[in-house]
Order: sequence, then C-alpha cells, then structure tokens
Amino acid sequence: MKRQSMLARLQTRPRWDIIIIGGGASGLGCAVDAASRGLSTLLLEQADFAQGTSSRSTKLVHGGVRYLKQGNVGLVREALRERGRMYRNAPHLVRDLQFVVPRYSWWEGPFYGIGLKLYDMLAGKLNFGKSRTLDPQETLALIPNLEDDELLGGVMYHDGQFDDSRMALALAFTAADHGGCVLNHAKVTGLVKSSAGLLQGVRFVDALTGDTHEALGSAVINATGIFTDTLRQLDDGDAPPICRPSQGVHIVLPQRFLQGDTAIMVPHTDDGRILFAIPWHGHALVGTTDTPMESAQLEPVPTRAEVGFILRNANRYLEDDPTESDILSTFAGMRPLVSKGGDTETKSISRKHEVLVSPSGLITLAGGKWTTYRQMAEDAIDEAVAIGELPDNACVTTGLHLHGWIARDDPDMPSADHMHYYGSDARRIEDLIRSAPELGAQIHPALPYTAAQVVWAVREELACTVEDVLSRRLRALLLHARASVEAAPAVASVMAAELEHDAAWEADQVARYAALATTYLPAGLPG
Repeated sequence: MKRQSMLARLQTRPRWDIIIIGGGASGLGCAVDAASRGLSTLLLEQADFAQGTSSRSTKLVHGGVRYLKQGNVGLVREALRERGRMYRNAPHLVRDLQFVVPRYSWWEGPFYGIGLKLYDMLAGKLNFGKSRTLDPQETLALIPNLEDDELLGGVMYHDGQFDDSRMALALAFTAADHGGCVLNHAKVTGLVKSSAGLLQGVRFVDALTGDTHEALGSAVINATGIFTDTLRQLDDGDAPPICRPSQGVHIVLPQRFLQGDTAIMVPHTDDGRILFAIPWHGHALVGTTDTPMESAQLEPVPTRAEVGFILRNANRYLEDDPTESDILSTFAGMRPLVSKGGDTETKSISRKHEVLVSPSGLITLAGGKWTTYRQMAEDAIDEAVAIGELPDNACVTTGLHLHGWIARDDPDMPSADHMHYYGSDARRIEDLIRSAPELGAQIHPALPYTAAQVVWAVREELACTVEDVLSRRLRALLLHARASVEAAPAVASVMAAELEHDAAWEADQVARYAALATTYLPAGLPG
C-alpha cells in the first residue's frame, strides 16, 4: 500500500462520514472502528503514525497492577478485558509475558500475592495464567541475574507484551483494508465551519509536497493525544485546557542485564512508581519515570536526571549494575493525561479516557492508554454516529482480526523475533528475498533487520523518511541508537531507489536522522 494510493482515495470522495485527526493509538483505533462499521473514514496524521506517545510506551498490554493499589478496580477490569481481546485479535503482535515481583521482606509475599490473585479474578476467562508464589530458587531460575542478597523469593504473574508502533501500523492497515483512507505527514491547519459555526470539515497540508487540501465530513474527531488542547483551542479559543502532559523515560540495555524470558516488576522506587525491566527484541527495556511537563512536544528528550533515576532504582534489583555507558538507547514519551484541575501529581491522575463534544460539534477523545484503545474508539465512534447522524451500524471490533493476523499455532508464524510482528505479511517479505537475494543482507551487524524490510516499509507501509523506517517500521532507533545512525546511509540509499529521490535527498535524510538520534544517547542529553 503506497502513499499515492491513499492520496488517490482522498480524491475520490467529496465528503466523508468521519474525519479523524491524529494517527496514534486512539485515532487509529477510531479509524478501524469506523471503517469496519462501513462508514467512509479519513484519518490525518501530522507526522508519522505513532510518531509521538504511541511508539514510546513500556510495550505492555496490561490491566495496570498499580491501579489496584489506587483502588481503581473499574479501570483494571476494563483494561484486563481489553488485554484479552488484543491477545486474541492480534496474536502476531501480543504475547504472554511472565513477571516476577522479587520479595526481600516477609510481608511482601501475602501483600502482593493477594493483590495479584485479585488481578487474576478480574481478568476472568481472559486471564493469561494464574499468579503464584515462588521460593528463592524458583525466582533465580527465572531471573538468574537478580540481586540475591536477602532474597526471600517472588510472586509471579502474567501480563501482555507487544510492539507499540507495529501495532499502530497494523491498525492503520486494518482501517485501509476496510476502505478507510489513512494519511501520514498530513497536518491539519484549519477547521471548516458553517455560517452557524458548526464544524463541517478540515483543511490540511501535505508535508511532503506542500499541497493544501480541504476535506468535508459529517463528524470530526480530535484524537491528537498530547496536542488535544491545541486542536480544541483552534476550534474554540476560549476552550479550557484539559490535557496535562507527563513525560515517561525508558532506557534500553544489552540482553545480559536481564537474562531469560521473564520480566521484573519493581514495586518500590524513589517516587513511589512501579519500575519494569522487560525483555524486548533481544534487549532489556527498563522504565519508566513520571515527570510533569509544561507543554506538549512531538519529540520529547529525556534528561540525565530521569536516566539516573532509572539506573539507581534498577541497580537495587540487578546483580550486575548497569551504568550510563551500558545504555544503547534512551527515549521519552508524553502521556496525554486528562486533568480535572485538582490533581497535583501526574502519577495520581487517572488513565481513564473521556469523550467530549464542543458547541461546534468537534468530538475530542482524550486520555486513556494503549491497552484500552479499542474501547476508547468504540465510545468515540458511537458519539460520532450520533453527532453526524450516521447509520447506526454495530461495532464489530471486539472480535475483529487485525491486519497480519495468523494463528499462534500456525506453522507459518515467524519464529524470528524481528519477523514475528509482521504476522502473515512475513511470507511476502521472504518472497522479496527469494526474488532478490541481496535484499537478505542485514542493514547493520548489530541489528537483525534486512534491506528487504526497508523495501517493504516503503512499498507497503507508507514509510516516507529514514526516521519512519528506523524508528517505527523497524525499532532500530530505540534498540541501538548508535548502530541505527551507522545504518542510516544504507537505508537512505535503498529508500531513494524506491522513491526515486536524488543524492541530495539521501544526504539530507541521513543528516536529519543523525541529529535526531543524538537525543537517544546519554551523551546527548540535557542535565
């Protein structure tokens, strides 16, 4: 699916049932829901799909263990239900992951054991596996490099793991498979209103060509995440802010710092948050932080203080203490928290979503989290159907297979981690290599990705820039920032050939990417 085909779809309709602004988890979820109901659907994303918050998560599909401690049982129950649906609807993207909560005090056994039994109960028939108490030997067998001094054992439970940007792409292509038009690098610059002030559509600019467009629609949804208030105030200059951004930082370490296939959940940190150490794509992902931010940023940057916080707390539980020099990449994402006005700490603000409608008819989907994207979308599209007086077709996403779906026990399910997330599309990438064996070459010795995956990203996944490829189609920027910079010239060369760009484009892309990647390395971070 090339971007030109999306532009062609754009030209075929003078009016859309639903226009969605924002190509992150919530916006893409809305596009899938609307398109699968048979509604004509247009989604516009100012940058790339999931370029902001939705590609910078902790990579978990979870109910939220810490929300139990806050007493938010309803949110946990909803998230666990949606976790089970994601696991069923996207087996190539979501997998079961064991977590261990290490115990160093006697009271932690019954405290976490009872809490996690409640977690199991709330999941019901959609539970991944029962939690249980471990003795010290069982705990170290699962996590060999855990700090064993005074270790009393652990509590093991199950949650889900996924690749967030690959999930976003699967949603985009699922929407397109159902006739929707999904367009990245398309920034909304204005709203079209009637003489009575009612919302009728949007104006946007194609960031790659500079062309301007106008699209009319019966309902317009603001699903812009951390930029929620920017669009609300474009609609109504007096609209009060509702989004309170909070920055979460992660670090990525070599696999030796988390041996085995089990994750660690650290229940005690300096600021009271939970910290995770998770095996991901052959590396160890550790995070996160919670830092209130004054304004929304598309490309937030971690601070050295946040990285230090993660290292300091992780070192209490890991036998081999990582240092800043061990970090392969560090990245930041901003949570689009909905603030009620009285909340003082971002870590205490609920992750529940809200659907709001302005006097002009702009529908805003705010808050939420990746795990509940499907329920968020259903609620927003139900509202859009009412506002736009559209056909009230039933939502079908509870059991809708996402693009690339393949049964877990299918012998064609890719075994290699970096191919698993393509699902059924992996066969077509293998066909590329069979037809042109040179495409089977790795783009860098420290990265598992091949030139065929770069070609596929351009031809079928709407990748337009080197960053699109190395950050979100592949996860090279997050896994090993320095290696990704070294791979950038080869990636740019392959892309230029596919897109018919010249050497100047290649050089510009490589320079832009190198500048971006410096902010993913500790040496390039502010204090």
